[in-house]
Amino acid sequence: MKAPVNDKFVCPRCGNSDPRAFGFRDGRPYCRKCLPFAGKCAELNSKAVPEPFLKLDYSLSEEQEAISKRLVSNFVRGVDSLVYAVCGAGKTELSYGVIACALSKGLQVGFALPRRDVVIELHERIVAAFPRNKVTAVYGGHSEVLEGNIVILTTHQLFRYEKYFDLLVMDEIDAFPFKGDPTLHAFYERSVRGRTVLLTATPSKELLSAYAKPGREVLELRTRFHRHPMPVPSFVYVPSFSKTIYIGKKLKAYRKDKRPCLVFVPSKAEAERLFLFLRPFFPRGSFVHSEDPLREEKIRLFKRRKLDYLVTTSVLERGVTVEGLHVIVADADREGIYDAATLIQIAGRAGRKASCPSGEVIFLCERKTGSIDRAILEIRRSNEFLLKLS
Repeated sequence: MKAPVNDKFVCPRCGNSDPRAFGFRDGRPYCRKCLPFAGKCAELNSKAVPEPFLKLDYSLSEEQEAISKRLVSNFVRGVDSLVYAVCGAGKTELSYGVIACALSKGLQVGFALPRRDVVIELHERIVAAFPRNKVTAVYGGHSEVLEGNIVILTTHQLFRYEKYFDLLVMDEIDAFPFKGDPTLHAFYERSVRGRTVLLTATPSKELLSAYAKPGREVLELRTRFHRHPMPVPSFVYVPSFSKTIYIGKKLKAYRKDKRPCLVFVPSKAEAERLFLFLRPFFPRGSFVHSEDPLREEKIRLFKRRKLDYLVTTSVLERGVTVEGLHVIVADADREGIYDAATLIQIAGRAGRKASCPSGEVIFLCERKTGSIDRAILEIRRSNEFLLKLS
């Protein structure tokens, strides 16, 4: 522990200085805030310079290519970048060029995200894109191997890497649990010794302001990679007593058209309850939430079209791409659960594939909230920008 001149302790791991979060053992202070992370760091050894090789089975769009080149330029010039791109713009692919640049210089690359589900999926994609490099996935329960030319990890695992990454790409920075967690933010700051690239579809005003300064740059991409507009959500008034009947009718229509559907609900209990109601009429479905031990298997079955629908909490608001997907948000007016950023992310699940760029997005509610209005307005603005380019 360090003891600054004001005699307050500051945790060197997470930066906490709140005296209420400190304890003493054998006369020495310790930090309760990041205590679960203490003593878990393995020694990280130096590595050989990798052979960079980027393999893509597709071409970037003109807009994507411009952003990709700018990221490389910023990295070389020592400038941090914030990529503000609409859902479905291909944010991950935008970072491949700067990752290849860092690898070519023998530098250490990290790619961090808040949720393990997305880490697992991204690991497969990065392995395919960089087949000659060692790509390591690190997340809770999967941390035996910590080193790699590229380390894909959850933000919780950043505590293991002190001043380690020459390039750290951070996606979903606006998502739970990273958003608003000072401990995770401290791990992020502590892990970087070089430059950062932040990716988001829904940046806060504070974040945009922070990157409008020397040494930083905001790069905007307002079009999806396939250059089709985002589906604009429909606001549908449905009283609570008839909500499940309405959802059942929509699922019947989607089943007839052989189109899958995600039904979002505000809580784990409501996910299970709604599925129990739907299951007798629609057996080819299931539910998922953060505490579901079978979540990964159910998501895999859904992507393989073995399931027609999933009732889900916001755990699937990001990182899911399924062809032909429709989206229903039950109780979209539930404030404290569905803010504008969350609704935009959920709506962004539809129309992500070039082979089927359309999809129905329905906000079910008993009243229209400011968050619903802002989400629909932001999606319309992005689509208007696309029209100007046409």
